[in-house]
Amino acid sequence: MEATAVFDFEAIGTKWRIEIYDEKFAGDKATIEKNLLDKILQRIAVFDKNYSRFRDDSLVSEMAKKAGTYALPADAEPLFSLYQNFYKLSGGIFTPLVGQLLVDAGYDAEYSLQPKHIQKVPSWDEVLDYHFTTLNLKKPALLDFGAAGKGYLIDIIGALLKANNINSFCIDAGGDILYKTPTDQNLQIGLEHPGNTKQVIGIANIKNQSICGSASNRRSWGKFHHIMDPKTLESTNKILATWVIAETAMLADAIATCLFFVPSKKIAQEYNFEYLLVFPDYTIEKSTDFPAELFIKN
Repeated sequence: MEATAVFDFEAIGTKWRIEIYDEKFAGDKATIEKNLLDKILQRIAVFDKNYSRFRDDSLVSEMAKKAGTYALPADAEPLFSLYQNFYKLSGGIFTPLVGQLLVDAGYDAEYSLQPKHIQKVPSWDEVLDYHFTTLNLKKPALLDFGAAGKGYLIDIIGALLKANNINSFCIDAGGDILYKTPTDQNLQIGLEHPGNTKQVIGIANIKNQSICGSASNRRSWGKFHHIMDPKTLESTNKILATWVIAETAMLADAIATCLFFVPSKKIAQEYNFEYLLVFPDYTIEKSTDFPAELFIKN
C-alpha cells in the first residue's frame, strides 16, 4: 500500500515512522501535514513530561523525590489499571516499581551503563495506593512504565489520527507497530533475528491490530539487559525474544514483556492475543494462530 504521507522523527528515545494511506489526506499536503505533525509531537511531549523517568521535570521524577498524594493525568487510568492488573497476574514481577532497579543496574538517565549497589524492589502495597484520579505514594519511588508505556503512547497517537479523520495508517515506534485500515489489505512485518539484526526469522501479517516485540539483545550491557526480574534483581535469560499481536499496542507491549516471566496460558485466561517466543537455543513456542511464516522450526 502506497503512503500518501510519511512522518519520520525521533521521540521518547526511539525512531518513529508514521505512514498514512488515506487518499483524502492528499489534499493541501503541506498545510495538513505540518498541522498534523505538530499535533502528534505536542501530544508525545505531554506524555513524555508526565511519564518519563529520564527527565528531571517529569511527574515521575517528582514522585521519586517526595511522598504524597498526586493528581494523575487524565490519560493515566488505562496505563495504571493495566499495571495494577498485570502486577497481580504476574505475582509482582510486572511492576512499575523497577525504576530504581534499572538505574542501579546502569540504565539511568545518563545511560551510564555502570552498575551501582542494587537495592531491593518494594511491593505495590508498600508504596502505591492507586485510586484514579489520584496516586498516593507512601514513600518516594521512581516509577518506570517501559513495559507498556510506548505501546500506550502508540495507541494515543492512533486515536489522535482517528480524531483527525485518518482511518488508514501504520505507526511504527522502534519496531512496535499499530496498523489500522478499512481495506482488506494485511501488513507484512519482518520479525528481527534476536542474534543478527540484519536478518529476520519470519514474516508476520496483521490488520487492524498491533504487533510488539521485546528482546534481550536490545538495550543490553555487561550482565544486564532492560528486562529485569524484581525478585532476583537480575536480567532474565530464559527467553531471547517475544512477539505479541493484540488489539491494542499497550496490551501487546505489556504481554511481550510479561511473557519473559509468566506462562502464556496464564495470561490467556484474561487476555486475547497471539504470541511467539524464541528461546536461547533458537527453539520456539507460539500460539496456534500466530499469523506468520517462520524460517526456524518449532
